[in-house]
Formats: sequence, C-alpha cells, structure tokens
Amino acid sequence: MHTLFDTGAQSDAAELAAALALPAGAGRYDELRGSAAGLHAPTLAPAWREFFTAVGSDGLADLDRRADSLQRRMRENGLFYQLHEQRAGDGAAGPWSLDLLPLIVTARDWDVIERGVLQRTRLLNAMMADLYGPQTILARGLLPPALVTGHPGYLRPMRGARVPGGTWLHIVAFDLARAPDGQWRMMAQHTQGATGLGYLLENRLIVSQLFPRAFRGLRVQRLAAAYRALLQSLQSQSPAARNSRIVLLTPGPHSATYFEHAYLARYLGLTLVEGGDLTARDNHVFLKTLRGLEPVHGILRRVDDAWLDPLELRPDSLLGVPGLLHAVRAGNVLLANAPGSGFLESPGVLGFLPRLAQSLLGEVLTLPAVHSWWCGEAAACADALPQLARAMVRPTWPAAAQAGGETAPVIGARLTPAQLDEWRARITDDPTRYTVQADLPLSQAPTWPVRAWRDAADSARIVPQPMLLRVFALADGEQSWRVLPGGLSRVGTRDALFNAPMPRGGSTMDTWVMTEGAVDKTTLLPPRLGPDDLVGRSRTISSRAAENLFWLGRYTERATNFVRLARCALVRLRGEDDADSIAHLQLLDTLCHENGLVAADAPHAPEQPQAFQAALGAALAHGANRATGIASCMFGMRAAAAAIRERLSREQWRLIDDAAQLFVDSPEVAEAEDQLGNDALQLLDRLGLLLGAITGAQTDNMTRDDGWRLLSIGRQIDRLDFLGSVLRFAFEDETMQQQDGFELVLDLFDSTITFRSRFQRCFDIAPLLALLVLDTDNPHSLAWAAQALRGRLAKIESAERPATAAQLGDEMPDIAQWSLHALCETDETGRYRTLLDRLVATGAALWNLSDRIGERYFSHVREAGRTLW
Repeated sequence: MHTLFDTGAQSDAAELAAALALPAGAGRYDELRGSAAGLHAPTLAPAWREFFTAVGSDGLADLDRRADSLQRRMRENGLFYQLHEQRAGDGAAGPWSLDLLPLIVTARDWDVIERGVLQRTRLLNAMMADLYGPQTILARGLLPPALVTGHPGYLRPMRGARVPGGTWLHIVAFDLARAPDGQWRMMAQHTQGATGLGYLLENRLIVSQLFPRAFRGLRVQRLAAAYRALLQSLQSQSPAARNSRIVLLTPGPHSATYFEHAYLARYLGLTLVEGGDLTARDNHVFLKTLRGLEPVHGILRRVDDAWLDPLELRPDSLLGVPGLLHAVRAGNVLLANAPGSGFLESPGVLGFLPRLAQSLLGEVLTLPAVHSWWCGEAAACADALPQLARAMVRPTWPAAAQAGGETAPVIGARLTPAQLDEWRARITDDPTRYTVQADLPLSQAPTWPVRAWRDAADSARIVPQPMLLRVFALADGEQSWRVLPGGLSRVGTRDALFNAPMPRGGSTMDTWVMTEGAVDKTTLLPPRLGPDDLVGRSRTISSRAAENLFWLGRYTERATNFVRLARCALVRLRGEDDADSIAHLQLLDTLCHENGLVAADAPHAPEQPQAFQAALGAALAHGANRATGIASCMFGMRAAAAAIRERLSREQWRLIDDAAQLFVDSPEVAEAEDQLGNDALQLLDRLGLLLGAITGAQTDNMTRDDGWRLLSIGRQIDRLDFLGSVLRFAFEDETMQQQDGFELVLDLFDSTITFRSRFQRCFDIAPLLALLVLDTDNPHSLAWAAQALRGRLAKIESAERPATAAQLGDEMPDIAQWSLHALCETDETGRYRTLLDRLVATGAALWNLSDRIGERYFSHVREAGRTLW
C-alpha cells in the first residue's frame, strides 16, 4: 500500500481510492463504482467520489488507524452478541463485527426503496387484519390455506381479536439485495421483531464520528425522528394514551442480541423487562416493582410469538407472561407487534403478494421480490423443478415445524446432477415443505479488512464483498408508517448472509442515506423540564433488576471475602509442617471446606498442610469448580451484571467481565507445587485489584436509589454471614487461644492495622470483640454491617406502610447494643456461650431476612389470612 500512497501522481483521493479498490466479481453490481454487471467503470460513483474527496489523501492513508479506533470503540462500548450454545455470564459473549466503510445509498435509490417498503408494509398489515378477521383472502383463493392456517406462526387464539388503531405491525424489516441490473429486490420480510434497530444506532455513532466531514458533506439523513415517531405512536395507541407505560420485553441475557435490547431500551427511555417482571391479573398486565405492581399499557417485544404466553401457546415457555394474550384480546395492553405474524415470514408467501396487493390495495407492487415458487402448488412446482440448477431451495416452514430441522437454503448451482435429481425427488415427495427462489447474484459493497485479518505480505486494499441491506418500517400513527432512513447492511460470503443468523452472518456496515432536502435535526432528548416536572420524579426499578442488583452485591462481597480467605490460607500454609499451629490450621480448613474453596475430599490442613495447600492452589489456578468457591462468585456476579447492563457504566461492566474471564481459560497445570502456589497467588492479586475497583465503582459511581440500596443490602448480608461464621468457628475451635489464630481472625476481618494502631500487640479477647463486633466506626465489624443493613431497609420501605419498616429491619439483632461484658463471659467449660448463641441467632436472622426480601420485593408474595369453615 505504501507505494500507491507515495506516488505523487495520484494526489486525488478519489483516484487513489479507485486504484486501491479491487473490482467487483463478474456478474455483480459494483456499489463502489455504481456499475452494473459487465460494466466495470474505472472511476467511482459520484457519492463515493464525494466521500473519498472529503476523507482526503491523508485520511485514506489513515484508514488502518481509524479501523483500529473502531475496534477499540466497540470493545469499550461492550458491543457484543451472545452465543446460544454457551451460558450467559460464562464468557459467552462474542464481538459484534462492523466494517470501517459505510454503505452509501443515494437519494434516488432511497426513494425507490422507501415507496416500495411502505407499500409492502401496508399490504402485510391489511393481510393480518383480514386473516384474523373475515378471511376473505382465503375465501377468494388468493392465498392457499396451507400457508396460513397450516403454518405454526398462525395463532388461532388471536382470531377475532381487535388491535389498537388497526395497527397489527408496528415494526417490519425487509432484507433487500441489488440485482446485477442495479435494481433492488426484496429477499425476505421479518415481522416478529427483527434484529438491527439497536445495533444500527451504535454503528452510526461509531462510523459517523470516524468520518465527520464526509458525513456532513454527503447530507446523510438522521435517524432519531423515526424512533421518536415510533415511540409516540406506541404511546398514543396504548389504552392509556396520556400516561402510558411502555416496556421492552426481552428474552433475557441468554438472548443472542441482548446487548441490542438493553441499548434500545435505554435510547427510547423504556423499562427493559423479562417475562418474569410482568404479571397478568384481571385481564391487565402489571410490572413488578419495588413499590408494588404498576400497570403496563404497551409492550415492545423482542420475544417470538410462540413463547409469549405459556397458557395458550408453548406451555414450556419461561420467557412469556401467563395470561398475556387474554389481556391483548381484552384491549387492555398494546403488544407491538401483535402476535400471529409468523406465517408472513415464510418464503412461500412472497409469490402471492403481487396479486394480493392488487386485491387488497388496488395497487401494483413497486418493489419487486426475488422470484419465488411455493411447491405446494402443482403449477408452481412444475415451473420450479426445471430451474433448480439456477435457484435456491428454502424451507417453507420454520425449523421447529420441519422434519430434521432444515433451515439453511440449498444453492442449486453447487449441486451435482445426481444431487439435483435427489432434490427434485425430495420436493416431489413432499412439495409443501419447500419453496424455490431464484438465485440472485448479490451486489458487492466496498469493505476495509481489519489489519489483523490480513496476511503480512498483503497490501491494504478496498475489497468488495456480497451485501444485503435490512431496512425497517416503523409505525408513526394508526395504520401509518415511515421508513427508517438507514439500515443494517451486512457483508460477507453468500453462505454467511443466507445461512447464518444476523449476529454471525459476516460483518455489518453503517448505512448512509443521502437526502436532497433538509437534514432532520430531531432528537430523542426530552423537552425542557421545569421544577414541576421533577417533583416526585423517580426511576422505576423492576423487581428483576432489583433482584439482580441484590445478588450482584452479594456475589461481590462473597468473592471479596473468599479472595481474602484464600490468600490468608496460601500465605500461612507455606512452610507449615504437621507440628505447627494446629488450631489456626483447623480454622482455615473449616472455612475453606465450608465455602467450597477446596473439594470436599481434599486433604485436611491440620494433618497434611502441604497437600491442602496444593489442593487449594490447584482449585484456584487450574480447572476452578464453577459450582462453588471464587469461580462460582465471579460467574454469578457476571450473570447478574449482564441482566442489568443498562444500569451499569461501561467501565464497571468491563471490570466485572475481566474478573470473570480470569476463570474462563485454565492455564496448563504446573508440575511444581511452589509454582502452583505462585500461580494461585498471582491470580488472587489480580482478582483482588479488580474486586477493589468494582467495589469502588459500586460505592462511588452508582446513584443512591432503591436498586443501589438493595445492592448494598446484599453486600451487608453476605458480610455479616461470612464474618459471623469466622468468629463462630474461631471460638468453637478454640483458635483464639493462640496468637496465630488471633491474627488470622484479624486478617479475615481486614482489621489488623486498625487493631494494632489502637491496642498495639495485645492479644486479649475484649479489645478484639470491641473492634470486630461492636465498633460502629469499623466497616468490617458486625455492628457496622447490621446498622447499614437496617438503615438501607428503612429507606427502601419509606414508600410503603410505615409499619413495614419495623417488620424487616427490627427482625435483625441490634448488635451495637450488645453488652461487651456479656460477650466476654465464659461458662464452666471455658466456652463463650453468649457470644456463640448470638452469632448463631444472627446467622438464622440473616437467612430469614434474605427470604423475606425475596418474597416482598422480587416475587411479590404476601401473606393472606384465610378462614376455613
């Protein structure tokens, strides 16, 4: 590449870009040069010439640096997709792929796309209204019943339902391709919540900032107005138009596109909910919040139809809301999109749409689709079979309804004559299962390969790749839509584009739609707010978000305590032999076994200290057990954080993710025990720093709302539980009788420096208990944790009946009021019976408190008095 940039004759950036760009393949439309198949223009299309002129020769030479900046921005923003075959919170996130160069669509091209997409959206909405109503389409034979009532996506529970404003489809996505003649063709339509609305926003923010001059010079249309219109449409058509609550329903962190759901909810200002956050009662839908059940009037869903309501659809669904369809039919909640549109996504429907448009709309479709033949019609099948070598075979039904789960299209050009005969026989045997589509050569868009993906010997070139464009029609009123002026373009191999799901199908591109009119300056920022708008305004916290915050706090505190315990054990066990300090070794052994830091069958520290140390080091550094111990805490923390990513800063999420990644890839097992111990200590040191940063972010960078209070409550519950168990085991095992045991307890309470600064080197029980149990200025004392716990509970309860604060808070012992004299008393056997009894009672109260919090705030279970006659 350096020879091209150093050539003085090529000073024009557009000419230099043309020299760097490889030509499109034979028979393909070249998006960069704007030329149809067989016409390889030597110069760039006008829009691309303008783009590279704005970038300039220096900017063109700087594309690798910009590409590196793009990759860094995606990592910093946490842009990812979730792999279905792995577990959320288990290192299962894959990076989202975004190309440096955008796809540029001219105003003339966009006018064709916009008119055609709006027309097709009106047609699909009219089909929904008819097929769930009078069904004149079926009566007139305009669509075979097998493609409608025989399709699993047709939901009979919705027959006769009325939807607000007659708008069945609020969001429709269309996959478009440009044919070799330069004309756009419709390839597929998506009506159940297609991927892309959130990702394309993030793509726009990243790419437009890398080419700001070109973005302004090309007069690229902005996106916010379409999103704002969608939001206003949902609000106006919902049952409570003025004060409507709209939520975004996600399958949860295990969804491949959960990042998009969280991003879109934040952008639109909606509450992100899962099925368990909602409940249907008396034909209405409610959101479970910390302050009780609050009505929901509209749901923007990202859950497919079949999983929406386990009472009427799939009974094994854990993603939906029991009774949701009943509330929809009653007209008490708007569901966008309305359930039951799955049959429209079948490729078999495409061939019938031209005639349906003439019948329902009285119009001719302006945006043609790729030629499709549903083989369930004998005439269509007879026409399709001879063309199989120049076509694709696609399944008519979704994978769940296909025998063998066939979903990937079969490209006829790749089949041998024998294979073609086999497919003809297969289609003839069961024709309704298959739809044949013309094999359209996709246009090729310019891409800039990431430097890390290029061979060292390769020079940097602009490489053409096959491209599909996904555009979205968004509702902006009753039976009215607008097309989002942009889209999610995908580039990659044909197999990747047709066979792989959206997140994995090659890479994506930002889509720049040029306009000849004014660039829309609409923003989703709220209008100017006055004092009256802010009085009593608070952020709603769903019960699921609150529960995940609660457990995020618990796992954070638990991991911190376990790291301190493991480090204390490894450091103290070095050089120990069987004759040394049996008492404090017994305490370490008990705590490590109780908390799962070593396997249940691991050697015991008092008898075999070196073997115990090796078992502990191996459990930490190699093949950590994810069901118990520190690894369990880290993956639990990550899973809880993944479920509430919209509430966490990017920095806090990265810290949590980095900490969990320490346990994802286990290094090779070291042969020497000393090296094993060093590996474990290095892991603990790194983890300790990350946990310190995570704790700091929770303490200093999170808003003190009820969600944060529950996070803090979770931390204090686990702190009290762990520290109380340390004291209980220490006094039961008589560890406190030895100096080593005394110092170990101080270390586990992280209070060694404080104790020595106050009491020098005395090792008496009274000062120890005063500092570790009763001192409300010591954040690692039992009294401080109990006091913080009661205070947080009182503030959360402030919105409810006054008596409920006492119900939960007063059930916890007031440790600060315990008598030091009583705690120091021993019975006739020398045991600190009062102290031990109170520690046991405190532990029981903690577990009861945790259960009560779950019942009251997370599952909304209330005790109900009942009389039996």
